[in-house]
Amino acid sequence: FALRHIHCIISIELSESKPQMNTDKKHDSNIQAKINGTTREFKEGISILEAARNLGIEVPTLCHDERLKPCGACRMCLVEVKGSAQLVASCMNKLKDGMEIETHSAKTEKSRKMDLRMLARKYPREEFLKYAEKPFHQLAREYGLNENDFGAEANSKITDDSHAYIKVDMTRCIDCFACVRICEELQGQFVWQIGSRGQNTRIIWDRGATFAESSCVSCGACADVCPTGALEDRSVLENGFPEKWTKTVCPYCGTGCEMEVGVRGDKVVQIKPAMDSPVNHGHLCVKGRYAHNFVDAADRITQPMIRRNGKWGEVSWAEAIDFAAGEMKRIGEKYGNEAIAVLGSARATNEENYVTQKFVRVCLETNNVDCCARVCHTPTAAAMKMMLGTGAATNSFADIEITKAILICGANPTENHPIAGARIKQAVLKGANLIIIDPRKTELTKYADVHLQLRPGTNILLFNALANVIVEEELYDKDFVETRVAEFEEFKTFVAKYSPEDVAEKCGVAAELIRKAARLYATAKPAMSFHGLGMTEHLQGTEGVMTVVNLALLTGNLGKRGAGVNPLRGQNNVQGSAQMGCDPGVLTGGIALDDGREHFENVWGVPVPKSKGYNQLQMMDAAFSGKLKAMWIVGYDVYLTNANAHKTAASFENLELVIVQDLFLNETAKKYGTVFFPVASSFEKDGTFMNAERRVSLLRKTVSPRGNSLSDWEIVCEMARAVGKGEHFDFHSSEDIWNEIRKVWTNAGGITYKRLEDHGLQWNCPDEDHPGTEVLHTESFTKDVRAALRRIDYRPTKEVVSAEFPFLLTTGRTLYHFNAGTMTERTPNILLRPTDLLEISSSDAAEIGVTNSETVLIKSRYGEAKMPVQINDRVQKGELFCTFHSPEIFLNHITSPYRDRFVLAPEFKVTAVKIEKPAKTV
Repeated sequence: FALRHIHCIISIELSESKPQMNTDKKHDSNIQAKINGTTREFKEGISILEAARNLGIEVPTLCHDERLKPCGACRMCLVEVKGSAQLVASCMNKLKDGMEIETHSAKTEKSRKMDLRMLARKYPREEFLKYAEKPFHQLAREYGLNENDFGAEANSKITDDSHAYIKVDMTRCIDCFACVRICEELQGQFVWQIGSRGQNTRIIWDRGATFAESSCVSCGACADVCPTGALEDRSVLENGFPEKWTKTVCPYCGTGCEMEVGVRGDKVVQIKPAMDSPVNHGHLCVKGRYAHNFVDAADRITQPMIRRNGKWGEVSWAEAIDFAAGEMKRIGEKYGNEAIAVLGSARATNEENYVTQKFVRVCLETNNVDCCARVCHTPTAAAMKMMLGTGAATNSFADIEITKAILICGANPTENHPIAGARIKQAVLKGANLIIIDPRKTELTKYADVHLQLRPGTNILLFNALANVIVEEELYDKDFVETRVAEFEEFKTFVAKYSPEDVAEKCGVAAELIRKAARLYATAKPAMSFHGLGMTEHLQGTEGVMTVVNLALLTGNLGKRGAGVNPLRGQNNVQGSAQMGCDPGVLTGGIALDDGREHFENVWGVPVPKSKGYNQLQMMDAAFSGKLKAMWIVGYDVYLTNANAHKTAASFENLELVIVQDLFLNETAKKYGTVFFPVASSFEKDGTFMNAERRVSLLRKTVSPRGNSLSDWEIVCEMARAVGKGEHFDFHSSEDIWNEIRKVWTNAGGITYKRLEDHGLQWNCPDEDHPGTEVLHTESFTKDVRAALRRIDYRPTKEVVSAEFPFLLTTGRTLYHFNAGTMTERTPNILLRPTDLLEISSSDAAEIGVTNSETVLIKSRYGEAKMPVQINDRVQKGELFCTFHSPEIFLNHITSPYRDRFVLAPEFKVTAVKIEKPAKTV
């Protein structure tokens, strides 16, 4: 029995080069083998276990998982192979030509039963009786074991109940090591470790007196893979095992993970990753797997409301719709429809965003529509569209596993896009090179070959210097430049003035490090880049992304697998909301108004407005000046999340009508709302989401809408009917809407709901025979074979430090919370991260005399906020970092009014501040 543990330990410690089951190399040749008397052909290279399962023969396992390298610890999969004196572990042995195998012979069945009995002696009888659904318990019953075979008593000394989501009960551990392996091989966190050896083997966490103090990131993979319940989701223990499962899409970041939602009694009780998803490969992060309690939060609004005389009161849907539509008509008649604006939602489906922008253009006859992409990745879309013709990711997440080098700039994937981050981490652990460009040390920094820890706001300088090295040292791809790149000679002359030595002092990065990074990116091919809001939320955000595209063009890292320029989109459907036309200058499909007008008018049967339309920041300016009088805001807490909140507040004060459509009475609604429309959550409706790699995936209803909440599209259609334009919104399902989207957006014409049943599809996908497009720009760019390099001069922000404001503050997200915290702060994630924290270096903390967890006052030129301090060396001296999720802290009271020069995205990433200790109240 002890030998099984030693064997698995050796396989883990030596990191045997056995391929994972789901990534085995494909072979063209076939072999013949006989299994249980049946001779068949099989692909060479598969395991005996896989071959048996291909024939529908269920060989039992406890330690095996398709996501992991085979281990053979549980010995349940032993089979007889003719000519072998010993039973063979079918998971670890490859099928060979001519093999004859018996999977359920008397010898194997006897061995399995004996092993199960040995495991049962150590296992608590009461747990076997209580949790019949666990794989170990099911297998034991199949082999005739009963409660009398289980003899151990529960041992409270090896249980731990400290974690918000996972209960640890090592009394139930059978030493299969699946938790150790999945934490290493899938997440790359190395939390679970093997203590001792042989009969004394035990699984321990890496640090801390309790599991909650370990380095666990709460992805739940260990609980997912555990066959006994030694590691178990607390939600299951508290609510019971699910009665049904439904596949859908995660409501959080733009990675677009697919998941299986387990429901019991119309309540979400457990979520597991979809094993067949091309995006997440059977993995989820803490938010996707566990942060679903917001669905039934006590303060969720499920009845329409109108605020009269300063007080909210519940009303019927008919009254709420009539009132809102009547106010819109009144304001339109008094001021003109240009005085009304609507914001779509990155949390709403593609279909819902489509009808939102259509409502604005058809019912209000204006282009005053936008969404939160404006404040995050509209700079990306603009930059990539101007240079390449399409403003979206060029490649797929699948390319992470085949690239040779990864450049991450202004992004923190393991916290903000955790599944993409885990895939990147695993690629680097397997040999890919990694370059990090970030003012702050992140988790991935410790895996990086080079970390360029630049000063906030100096992106253009640094990227021009990287380009300088590539050109000067002739590291550029000469063939690609000759055939696919324009204006190279002009760029060569321009970039000569940006040598690493010239920019090093301003960037705060050593010239030799810049050269090292440039050489690595240019020579390790293919190389792919990922960028986030650290590139876009600047005065030169759009231009910053252009400099990233410059590097890809110079090195030929476009139009091929394992390469490309890939924005990591923030919210689950921010790519989709913008792509659906929630943008004043863009129609569905990312088509410019003038380019698409004729086609859309033919489909819609009405004129498309010619007015320029306000984007979101222009809406705020127009409200401030008195030109805008009404806003309808779908799934977006504008007041809390916009930079320079004092200016935002002044703008809202001038509005006569504010319609808020959301799950909760958010900060915008609390302070400025007139009408509140309660909506169904993503668990309560059908539709599609679009992730950062252009993949459209099917969202499925898992539970019933709470109270009287409606889907966003249903509300929009009701409003259209109320303003007399209902004939243009005669939709009866989300699929009806999607089919109209396919008519107006020809590059999505081949994406049908039926085709999405199995997995998502990436546009372009013009017809139903098209497989979707994994890589853009393979032969040419959208409008031409060549793309021109852009010559971007550095223009420093006016937001600079001074004697009064000596620190530069930059902002970002944390693993445990999402954007405004609207959903995650209503889940146990609040226990994992109770508040925003101000990160400060140990040297700065010592100089100003602040201690860890002490609350300080942060003041900028625009406002102030209080928050606790976290002292660490992730930030450099003179720099600070803070998350922005908590409405109690309201960080945007201190962020600046400066905006991107092209698309007006706010400059969240650079604010000069000072730190004070709050005055003590008497």
